[in-house]
Amino acid sequence: MAKILKIYPDNPQENLVNEVIKTLNNGGLIIYPSDTIYALGCNIFDIKAMEKLAQLKKLKLEKSKFSIICNDLSHLSDFTRPIDTSIFRFLKSHLPGPFTFILEANKSLPLAYKGHKTIGIRVPDHPIPQLIVEKLGHPIASTSIHDDDEIIEYSTDPELIAEKYDHLVDIVIDSGYGDNVASTIVDLTSGEPEIIRQGKGII
Repeated sequence: MAKILKIYPDNPQENLVNEVIKTLNNGGLIIYPSDTIYALGCNIFDIKAMEKLAQLKKLKLEKSKFSIICNDLSHLSDFTRPIDTSIFRFLKSHLPGPFTFILEANKSLPLAYKGHKTIGIRVPDHPIPQLIVEKLGHPIASTSIHDDDEIIEYSTDPELIAEKYDHLVDIVIDSGYGDNVASTIVDLTSGEPEIIRQGKGII
């Protein structure tokens, strides 16, 4: 049964954030708020947690394309090939923000991402995911939650989300209503920004 933690974005309670970190370190799944929509997350280095996340999305782990949630750009080199200065400046000018940037992956990816040639990087402009990553000490893997019968209309009410995912996740962080527009996905692998999905972020 999912535990609902009401965490205030303006003043996150340290004891509750620590509970989230403990859950992630123990292989649990969480639902957390972001600058776009509520999302599912887990420890990127825990292969069993990654498999649970893939099962929840009805995907095979090797076919899944979970975003990597960072709190800043300092983790980029852990996951991506060297980035041109112009691309780095472009990223810096748009992050934190409601974007997922597709970049070329390096060969030292976490086990769950092995074989992936590209990865999606997110730095949400929201204090809670930023704090989670900072306290955890490394990024988390993430995927959006969405209503089964809609493509772009996402669940926004954390209480309804908690009902729906009650037996599927360990923690639902309630930080009030979320947005219902997903991030803008931008492919940077060619060196020029190419919008794959227009969402909340405007280039």
